[in-house]
Amino acid sequence: MKDTISFGTDGIRGRADLYPFTPQALFYLGCAFAYWAQEQYQISSPKLLICGDTRISFDRIKNDLITGLSKFPVTIIDAGVLPTPALCQLMMHDKSIDAGLVISASHNPYVDNGIKFFGKDNCKLNAQEEARIVALYEHFSKNSEQLVPHDKAQIYRWQTAASTYQDLVGAHFTENFLEGLTVVLDCSNGATSAVAPAIFKALKARVITLNDQPNGFNINDRCGALYPENLAYEVVRWGADIGFAFDGDGDRVIAVNKYGQIKDGDDILYQLLALPEYAQERAVVGTVMTNQALECALEAQNRDLVRAAVGDKYVFASLEQEQLLLGGENSGHIILKNYLPTCDAIFTALMVLMSLMHQKNWDFITFEKFPQVLINVPVAQKKDLAVDPFQNIIQEYEQLLEHGRVLVRYSGTENLLRVMTEAPNHDYARHIAQVLAARLQQALNLDI
Repeated sequence: MKDTISFGTDGIRGRADLYPFTPQALFYLGCAFAYWAQEQYQISSPKLLICGDTRISFDRIKNDLITGLSKFPVTIIDAGVLPTPALCQLMMHDKSIDAGLVISASHNPYVDNGIKFFGKDNCKLNAQEEARIVALYEHFSKNSEQLVPHDKAQIYRWQTAASTYQDLVGAHFTENFLEGLTVVLDCSNGATSAVAPAIFKALKARVITLNDQPNGFNINDRCGALYPENLAYEVVRWGADIGFAFDGDGDRVIAVNKYGQIKDGDDILYQLLALPEYAQERAVVGTVMTNQALECALEAQNRDLVRAAVGDKYVFASLEQEQLLLGGENSGHIILKNYLPTCDAIFTALMVLMSLMHQKNWDFITFEKFPQVLINVPVAQKKDLAVDPFQNIIQEYEQLLEHGRVLVRYSGTENLLRVMTEAPNHDYARHIAQVLAARLQQALNLDI
């Protein structure tokens, strides 16, 4: 067995039937997390909350983790199937909970799974905390004789966790908030399948629900936030006022207006700025993937766009550093920091509706995006783009796109160089992308 694990953008993720989702690896990971919680919060018996999405592998992974967690005198609270943000919300509600685990691979297909780690301070763990868990995992996997059996661990099932989460979200809105509205929800056969319709119905919306029958294998299967075209068709077909598509674990949302036009995270960020609580915000946090047109639209409001790395934990870090309240990704991860230090797709959808009501903008008009062109360049070797001649080549074309943007980066999983351009004119963006890609491909293939 391998003796190490690695954290990605959002916890640990991979094929559910492969390492590190094997029983032995999960056992040691449970041991590491339990010890980390003891150490981090200086408490002998930490209280840990666990939930997950609707994948067939959820219960198996959960039970293997609990076997490791139970090697320490912890209290384990099993909340069952819940959206990822529900765990953070419940931890903030019940201050006795010290840390939590969400078993989910978010928008990935059912064959994958993942584990997201949460602490009681800012919910998602920082890089130093992740590194400590990795070190503890390695220690216990090599020194398993130190794990002495005991009977002090306690396990409870939180039967009302879902209804508690629903009440916590609903409490931010008036009882008849959505009365008279028809809303289509695509739940991606995931963790929002039960709670999202319940929350919208409790607020008196007429709800039409899509993909709310999870069977363990159909999560994110051509539905949800990654396939908003399905939602767009149904919104128009039903004559609905609006539609929202969630991803498998409920931290991502894409909207569709009544005409079937898709509104991504950039549109949602812009629309949320119409709310009075964000009127004084000097800036919004996006990522390197945020469309340049949003930056231009913000400039027209005398606001700035702060770009973070891709990943909602990096968005949150920038929000903290810049002392801002609103940030997100065009993929639909939105953080309203005055509400929660992580993304809650259901709450974000409700706040979008509040903003549309406040602005009387039921056509959901935001801004016109710059055309975006993406070219993938096969490469044999990933050479450093920050040195010459690559840096000079990229800068040359950045200067040509005075009112646009160039983004060049390697794929994290394939031997590909991704060249992206944005400009007000699509033909010009395509021309710049093609010429830049050809120049870089030639330079990368030379023996430099």
